[in-house]
Amino acid sequence: MFQPVPFREFVEADPSCLAPPPAPAPARRVRTGFAMPGIRLPLFALLLMGGVTAAVAKTVPSPAAAPVKQLLAVLASGADETEKAAACRELGRLGARDAIAPLAALLSNERLSHMARYALETIPDPAVEKALRDAAGQLQGHLRVGVIGSIGVRRDVKAVRLLTRLLRDPDSEVAQAAAWSLGRIGNATAAQALLDALPKAPAGRQPAICDGLLRCAEEQSALGNHKRAIRIYDRLRTASITPPVRAAALRGAILARKQAGWPLLKASIRAGDLDLFLVAIAAAGEMPGAEVTHILTDALAGQGADRQVLLIQALARRGDAAALPALCEAARSGDTTVRVAALRTAAEFGRAAALPVFLDLMGDSDPDIAAAAQDGLARLPGREADDAIIRLLTDGPSAQRGAALDLIARRRMASAVPALFAAATGAEPELRLAAIRKLGELAEPSELPRLLDLLAGAANPAEVEAAEQAIRAVSLKAPASADCVSQVEARLAQASPPRKCALLRVLGALGGPRALSALRGALSDPNPEIRATAIRVLGDWGTADAAPDLLALARSATTATDQMICLRGCLRLAGLPDLPVDQRLAMCREAAALASNDEGKKLLLAALGTLTSVEAVDLALPYLDEPGTREEASSAVVEMAARLLKGQNAARLAARLLGPLDKAGQATLNDDLAKRARALLDQAKAKAG
Repeated sequence: MFQPVPFREFVEADPSCLAPPPAPAPARRVRTGFAMPGIRLPLFALLLMGGVTAAVAKTVPSPAAAPVKQLLAVLASGADETEKAAACRELGRLGARDAIAPLAALLSNERLSHMARYALETIPDPAVEKALRDAAGQLQGHLRVGVIGSIGVRRDVKAVRLLTRLLRDPDSEVAQAAAWSLGRIGNATAAQALLDALPKAPAGRQPAICDGLLRCAEEQSALGNHKRAIRIYDRLRTASITPPVRAAALRGAILARKQAGWPLLKASIRAGDLDLFLVAIAAAGEMPGAEVTHILTDALAGQGADRQVLLIQALARRGDAAALPALCEAARSGDTTVRVAALRTAAEFGRAAALPVFLDLMGDSDPDIAAAAQDGLARLPGREADDAIIRLLTDGPSAQRGAALDLIARRRMASAVPALFAAATGAEPELRLAAIRKLGELAEPSELPRLLDLLAGAANPAEVEAAEQAIRAVSLKAPASADCVSQVEARLAQASPPRKCALLRVLGALGGPRALSALRGALSDPNPEIRATAIRVLGDWGTADAAPDLLALARSATTATDQMICLRGCLRLAGLPDLPVDQRLAMCREAAALASNDEGKKLLLAALGTLTSVEAVDLALPYLDEPGTREEASSAVVEMAARLLKGQNAARLAARLLGPLDKAGQATLNDDLAKRARALLDQAKAKAG
C-alpha cells in the first residue's frame, strides 16, 4: 500500500510546521466522487494540495535576495532539523528559484524530505518539475513515493512517461502513487497509460488505477473532451472491478453523454442491480429537461414499491410539473406507501391539476391515503382549490363535509364565511356545531350581528357555548370594543337566561365602563342563574373600577360562595402593580374586615405581600398570632420588609420593622424563612442605628 513519508516526529519537534503557506489564486479543481483507494496522505499535504496548481501557474515577483541567502545558509549549515525544516517552509513561501537545487538535495534526507517536497511544490518554476523527475528516478522506498506524489500535485505532463513506467514497479506503493499522480495530471496520455495498465494490474493495484482514471475522465469532461471521458467511463463501468468504481463510472458515463445518455439512464433505472438503479436516479437529478422526467415517470410502472418510492422522491427533487400526471396515476392504486409518497409529491408541485385526485381520495377507505389527500388539498394554493373546498362543504358527501370545515380553517379561507354561516344553520347537528366554531376563527367583527343571531337560535347548550366563544373571539378582533359592547348589550333584554349568561361572559371579556354598567344591572336580576353569572364575571374583572362593587357585594352576599368570589376578585385587583399603593392598601383594609375565614385571610395576606408599605406590614401583624395564617403572614412581612429596606426611606422606616421581623422569625416553622427574617432584622438594626 502507498504510505506517505511519516512526519509525526517532526511535528512533535516543531508544531508550527503545520501552518499552511499563503493562499494562492483560485484554481479549477477537478471533482471526483471517490477518495484515492489505498492511499493515505497526511493532513499537511492535504492542506497544500488544493492550491498548488494555481501556485505553479502564477508568476510571482522574485523575493528579496537577503532572506533567501540566509535561509539557504541554514540549509547548508550544521543547524538542527527543526531549524532546517522551518527554513524549508519559509523558502516555499517565498517561492525562490535559487532554493530549488538546495531543496532538491534534501529529497533523499529521511528526516527532511517531506518538508523539502512541500516547499518545492509551491515554487512557481519549471525547474521544480525536472528536479522531482530526477529524484523519482533515483530514490527508493517511501522517499520515492513522496516525490511521485509531489509530481502529481504539480501536474507535470512531462512526467507521464516516467509515471507510466512506474505503474509496473515491483513496489506496490510506488505503483499506486504513480497511478494517483497520473490521475492528477489527467491528460489523454496519462489516461491511456492507466487504461493500458488496468487489465494487467494485480488486484491490489486496481483501485488506485481506477481512481486515477476517474480523475482523468472528470478532467477531460471538464475540458470539453467528452468522447475521451466517455471512453474511460465505459471501460470502467464494464470492467470486473469494485461496485463503487462501477457506480462512479456509470454516473460519469450518463452525465458526459448529456442527451445521448438518456438511453443509458433509462436502461440503468430498469436494471436489476439496485446500486446501478440508485446511481442512475441520482444522476437524473443532475440532468435538466422534461425528457429525463419522463424517463423517471415511465419507470414507475413495473417496479417494486421500494423503487417506486425512490423514483417519486427523485421526481420531488426535480420539481418538474411534467411528472404530475404520472404521480396522480400512481396515487390512485397500488401499495399504500407509494400512493402516499405520490400524493405528497403532487402537493409539493402546487398545481391545480392535482386537485381532482385530492378530492377523489379524501374519502378513501385507507385512512393514510385519505389523510395524505386532505393534507395535499390543504397545501394546494389558489382560488380554484378554495372554491372546490367550499363546494365540498355545501354539496359534498356528508362524511366529507367535516373534512371540508377543517380544510377551510387550515387554509384560513375568509371566502368561506358565507358557506360557514349556511352550515351553522343547517340540519346536521355535528356540522352545525363545527361550523359555529370555525366562524370564531375566520369571521370578522362586521359579522357580529349574524353571530349574535346564531347564539339566539342555538339549539342546545353545546351550540350556546360555541356561539359564545365565537362572539368573544370575533369581538376581540375589533380595533375598538365599544361598538361590540353596544351590540352585545342590546341583546341582553330579549335573551333567554342561558344566552344572557353567555352574553354577560362576553361583556366580561371585552371590559370597559359600558360593559361594567350592564353587568351591574344583571346583579339585581331576579333569575339566580343570571345573578350568579354576573357575580362570577365581576369577580374576574380586570380593572380597579369594579372594586367598590365587589366590596359591596361581599358585604351583602347571602352565600359564602358569593362572598368568597367577590373577596377574591377584590384582593386580586389589590395586587395589580399598576395601581397606586395607597389605593391598593385601602382595598386591602376594606377586604380585611370581610375576611372571616382562613381562606379569605390567606388571600388578603397574598395581596399584602405584593405591597411596599410599612402600613401594610402593620395590617399583616395580627395574622402572625393565628395558627391558620402564621406562615402566610410571616412570608408577607418578610417580603414587604425586604423591599422596604432596599428603598430610599429605609433608614427612616427601619425602626418600625424591628418588631414585625422579630415576630415573623419566631412565628414561622420554615427554617429558611426564619433565617431570612433574622438576616433582615440585622439589616434593620444597622439602618436604625
